Amino acid sequence: MATPNYGYEKRQKELAKKRKKEDKLKAKADRKVGGPEGDGEGGADDGETGAVPPANGTPAQG
Repeated sequence: MATPNYGYEKRQKELAKKRKKEDKLKAKADRKVGGPEGDGEGGADDGETGAVPPANGTPAQG
């Protein structure tokens, strides 16, 4: 019977942990930058009219 390769298992756990941490950081950054509206943070409390700016970053005309 072959012996278990504990080093390999440990490395796989570490990689999974690292991947999960990176995913969480990415999700957090996405929420901070352009997350869904109406989540209770920010909002129209800062004096803006609540208009959504265009996605390409150019000022709205009109």
